[in-house]
Amino acid sequence: MFEKEIKSKYLNETLSLKFYQPKELESIYETNVCIMQDGNDYYNLGRVATLSDSLHEDFSITNTIFVGIHYIDRFDRREKYHPDGKEHDDYKKFLVNEVVPLISEQLPINPLGEKWTLMGDSLAGTLAFLIAAENQDLFDNVIMQSPLVNETVIQIANQLDDNPDLEIYHTIGLKETEVGTTVDGKIDFVTPNKALHKILKNKNLTYHYHELPDGIHTWKFWQKDLPRALNTIFN
Repeated sequence: MFEKEIKSKYLNETLSLKFYQPKELESIYETNVCIMQDGNDYYNLGRVATLSDSLHEDFSITNTIFVGIHYIDRFDRREKYHPDGKEHDDYKKFLVNEVVPLISEQLPINPLGEKWTLMGDSLAGTLAFLIAAENQDLFDNVIMQSPLVNETVIQIANQLDDNPDLEIYHTIGLKETEVGTTVDGKIDFVTPNKALHKILKNKNLTYHYHELPDGIHTWKFWQKDLPRALNTIFN
């Protein structure tokens, strides 16, 4: 693992990007780049580095580089990730116009090129979907675990053009009916996610949807779901 700092002109702050890559990259496969919001949570609670080692060793996934970006606190996270957050639009510009070019500079040259994925849990999953939907020429895949779904997300989903090259992995726990949030109190995540599923399953894209019968809004379930998510997108 190594880190790179980036001073954002859009956010007026310096953020750290944490890279984790396999020991060896196979030249016969393209490079997968997975950008994770809630980056420290994916490393520490999701154990994505250990999982990456295991999946690379048995060739379940290949050439996958993980890049984590973290938040300051839950209020900072809400302002950046939530569609109504004050810094939401600036954060999207930061990721597309500053993060992606910096990552590109660090990648080993691969004649087969790269495929770009955005991954996130809860609000970070919401952000991943919105950015990918608005930048389909750049991002190939989305992994969203228990995303917050509101009217903005539904509207963007309805407006999605047919794109068979876009692949989305989407999960929701069926016990996520009273999820505590920073601003809006406890809200139901299940009903809106099922509504999003109904829209996406009828779009011309590659779509994987799973309902976790005992799933609640915690890393205990997201971590258990990660092997399937990574195998699905990066196999």
